[in-house]
Amino acid sequence: MVVNVATILVVDDEPRIVQLVRDYLEHGGFTVLTASDGPTALRSARTGRPDLVVLDLGLPGLDGLDVARSLRRDGEVPIIILSARTEESDKLVGLELGADDYLTKPFSPKELVARVRAVLRRASDAASPSDVIRVGKDVELDVARMEARFGGRRADLTKSEFQIVSAMARQPGRVFTRAQLLDAIRGVAIESYERAIDAHVKNIRRKIGARYIETVFGVGYRFAEPDSA
Repeated sequence: MVVNVATILVVDDEPRIVQLVRDYLEHGGFTVLTASDGPTALRSARTGRPDLVVLDLGLPGLDGLDVARSLRRDGEVPIIILSARTEESDKLVGLELGADDYLTKPFSPKELVARVRAVLRRASDAASPSDVIRVGKDVELDVARMEARFGGRRADLTKSEFQIVSAMARQPGRVFTRAQLLDAIRGVAIESYERAIDAHVKNIRRKIGARYIETVFGVGYRFAEPDSA
């Protein structure tokens, strides 16, 4: 459940963008901190302890990707990248660094607020992992027993497949890169090659149905949110 008093740090060097985002977030019930350059963003993150960071990439003083790297070294604060950079490589790098979402400019302020709420909700769910993961009405994963049911039917998943599915199912709608999914099954005998994830996903889809795991081309995969599953 998302608490409306969550604090959001908005980092952008365009005053117009900062004001626009601030207005919409405050109207949505959030407390907003702002920063216009990389070093200030890191100081604000350390002193203000925001619940989420909306981060531009093209920042003076310190590039947004470097800010994201520092934030990830310091902790697990959720990050939404908001950038004019539309290149697939920038999006992939941002997600590889642990960003939870990526929105390109021009953007809808209402969509940004909706994504902030969704990321906070996913982060809250992930922070309190349950022994039983449920997504919608027809997905149930019993982590302790490593049992998976889809539409009431048990799916016979291998250990690696179960760990991939459970990692994504904890945060439906979040895009996971292949490297992040590989991290989810570290310690399991698997080829240390990201494309091995593609083979696992192919097998998982064969066992549970293709509609549950969506491909985000050029980036990775995500577990379908309940409304679209």
